[in-house]
Amino acid sequence: MSATLELAALTGDIKALGSIGYGLAAIGPGVGVGIVFGKGTEALARQPEAAGLIRANQILGFAFCEALALIGIVMPFVYGS
Repeated sequence: MSATLELAALTGDIKALGSIGYGLAAIGPGVGVGIVFGKGTEALARQPEAAGLIRANQILGFAFCEALALIGIVMPFVYGS
């Protein structure tokens, strides 16, 4: 009976580590979004006439960065037990 309780406690610890791991992994897309918009702002300041193209590329880069974050949220539910 105590082995079952120990296993349940270990499983809870592993799930807690998974959530901490995702929290740390979310730093990457956050930094990526910051870089995308920072460089986009610099590009708009240098060439304001290319605003439409730059903005479209910013949105595309933002979408890719956020997709990585969303995949990171979903993966524990898909492969978790």
